[in-house]
Amino acid sequence: MYSLTVRDHIMVAHSFVGEVFGPAQALHGATFVVDAEFRRPALSPDGLVVDIGLAARLLKEVLGPLNYRNLDEEPDFRGRNTTTEFLAGEIHRRLKARIAAGALGDDGKALVSLKVGLKESHVAWASFEGPLT
Repeated sequence: MYSLTVRDHIMVAHSFVGEVFGPAQALHGATFVVDAEFRRPALSPDGLVVDIGLAARLLKEVLGPLNYRNLDEEPDFRGRNTTTEFLAGEIHRRLKARIAAGALGDDGKALVSLKVGLKESHVAWASFEGPLT
Protein backbone atom coordinates (compact mmCIF):
# COMPACT_ATOMS: atom_id res chain seq x y z
CA MET A 1 0.00 0.00 0.00
CA TYR A 2 1.35 3.41 -0.98
CA SER A 3 0.72 6.44 1.18
CA LEU A 4 1.21 10.18 1.20
CA THR A 5 0.98 12.20 4.40
CA VAL A 6 0.46 15.94 4.75
CA ARG A 7 0.56 17.90 7.99
CA ASP A 8 -1.02 21.06 9.40
CA HIS A 9 -2.16 22.21 12.83
CA ILE A 10 -5.10 23.71 14.68
CA MET A 11 -5.42 25.67 17.90
CA VAL A 12 -8.68 25.22 19.81
CA ALA A 13 -10.30 25.84 23.16
CA HIS A 14 -12.66 23.32 24.76
CA SER A 15 -13.72 21.70 28.00
CA PHE A 16 -14.85 18.21 28.90
CA VAL A 17 -17.71 16.81 30.95
CA GLY A 18 -16.94 13.93 33.31
CA GLU A 19 -14.80 13.30 36.35
CA VAL A 20 -12.44 11.14 34.30
CA PHE A 21 -11.14 14.37 32.70
CA GLY A 22 -10.00 15.94 35.99
CA PRO A 23 -8.70 19.48 35.44
CA ALA A 24 -9.53 19.30 31.73
CA GLN A 25 -13.19 19.78 32.71
CA ALA A 26 -12.33 23.49 32.80
CA LEU A 27 -11.98 25.50 29.61
CA HIS A 28 -8.45 25.03 28.25
CA GLY A 29 -6.54 25.40 25.02
CA ALA A 30 -4.96 22.76 22.85
CA THR A 31 -2.72 22.86 19.81
CA PHE A 32 -2.91 19.76 17.64
CA VAL A 33 -0.50 18.72 14.91
CA VAL A 34 -2.75 17.03 12.34
CA ASP A 35 -1.52 14.39 9.90
CA ALA A 36 -3.63 13.10 7.04
CA GLU A 37 -2.31 9.91 5.43
CA PHE A 38 -3.87 9.06 2.06
CA ARG A 39 -3.50 5.45 0.82
CA ARG A 40 -3.92 3.51 -2.40
CA PRO A 41 -2.67 0.13 -3.62
CA ALA A 42 -1.00 1.36 -6.85
CA LEU A 43 0.51 4.65 -7.91
CA SER A 44 -1.06 6.83 -10.59
CA PRO A 45 0.50 6.88 -14.08
CA ASP A 46 2.41 9.96 -12.87
CA GLY A 47 3.84 8.00 -9.92
CA LEU A 48 1.68 9.70 -7.29
CA VAL A 49 -0.69 8.75 -4.51
CA VAL A 50 -2.34 12.16 -4.88
CA ASP A 51 -1.06 15.62 -5.70
CA ILE A 52 0.70 16.79 -2.53
CA GLY A 53 -0.38 20.40 -3.09
CA LEU A 54 -4.05 19.43 -3.43
CA ALA A 55 -3.82 17.20 -0.35
CA ALA A 56 -2.21 19.95 1.74
CA ARG A 57 -4.76 22.51 0.59
CA LEU A 58 -7.66 20.14 1.33
CA LEU A 59 -6.40 19.49 4.86
CA LYS A 60 -6.02 23.23 5.50
CA GLU A 61 -9.55 23.90 4.20
CA VAL A 62 -11.07 21.18 6.39
CA LEU A 63 -9.21 22.41 9.47
CA GLY A 64 -10.06 26.07 8.88
CA PRO A 65 -13.52 26.04 10.51
CA LEU A 66 -12.01 24.43 13.66
CA ASN A 67 -8.95 26.65 14.01
CA TYR A 68 -8.99 29.32 16.73
CA ARG A 69 -12.46 28.24 17.86
CA ASN A 70 -13.97 27.38 21.21
CA LEU A 71 -15.33 23.97 20.28
CA ASP A 72 -17.80 24.15 23.18
CA GLU A 73 -19.62 26.87 21.20
CA GLU A 74 -19.77 24.98 17.89
CA PRO A 75 -23.31 23.73 17.15
CA ASP A 76 -21.99 20.53 15.50
CA PHE A 77 -20.29 19.55 18.76
CA ARG A 78 -22.95 20.52 21.28
CA GLY A 79 -23.19 17.85 23.97
CA ARG A 80 -19.97 16.09 22.83
CA ASN A 81 -16.60 15.80 24.49
CA THR A 82 -14.26 16.96 21.73
CA THR A 83 -11.47 14.63 22.75
CA THR A 84 -8.44 14.06 20.57
CA GLU A 85 -9.95 10.75 19.46
CA PHE A 86 -13.29 12.34 18.61
CA LEU A 87 -11.63 15.13 16.61
CA ALA A 88 -9.55 12.62 14.63
CA GLY A 89 -12.77 10.87 13.58
CA GLU A 90 -14.52 14.14 12.80
CA ILE A 91 -11.68 15.42 10.62
CA HIS A 92 -11.61 12.03 8.86
CA ARG A 93 -15.35 12.32 8.18
CA ARG A 94 -14.96 15.82 6.73
CA LEU A 95 -12.00 14.86 4.55
CA LYS A 96 -13.80 11.74 3.31
CA ALA A 97 -16.81 13.80 2.23
CA ARG A 98 -14.62 16.29 0.36
CA ILE A 99 -12.65 13.50 -1.35
CA ALA A 100 -15.92 11.85 -2.44
CA ALA A 101 -17.00 15.21 -3.87
CA GLY A 102 -13.85 15.31 -6.05
CA ALA A 103 -11.55 17.61 -4.06
CA LEU A 104 -8.48 15.52 -4.98
CA GLY A 105 -9.34 15.07 -8.64
CA ASP A 106 -9.04 11.77 -10.46
CA ASP A 107 -6.26 10.50 -8.21
CA GLY A 108 -8.61 10.88 -5.25
CA LYS A 109 -10.93 8.30 -6.82
CA ALA A 110 -8.20 5.64 -6.47
CA LEU A 111 -7.71 6.20 -2.73
CA VAL A 112 -8.89 3.31 -0.58
CA SER A 113 -8.24 4.54 2.95
CA LEU A 114 -7.33 7.53 5.05
CA LYS A 115 -5.72 7.86 8.47
CA VAL A 116 -6.01 11.08 10.47
CA GLY A 117 -3.72 11.55 13.45
CA LEU A 118 -3.77 14.34 16.01
CA LYS A 119 -0.73 14.90 18.19
CA GLU A 120 -1.40 16.79 21.43
CA SER A 121 2.23 16.64 22.49
CA HIS A 122 5.34 14.53 22.14
CA VAL A 123 3.82 12.02 24.60
CA ALA A 124 0.14 11.83 23.61
CA TRP A 125 -1.70 11.40 20.31
CA ALA A 126 -4.70 9.65 18.79
CA SER A 127 -5.88 8.68 15.32
CA PHE A 128 -8.80 7.42 13.30
CA GLU A 129 -8.36 5.21 10.26
CA GLY A 130 -11.03 4.08 7.85
CA PRO A 131 -11.92 3.22 4.27
CA LEU A 132 -12.87 5.80 1.68
CA THR A 133 -15.22 3.55 -0.25
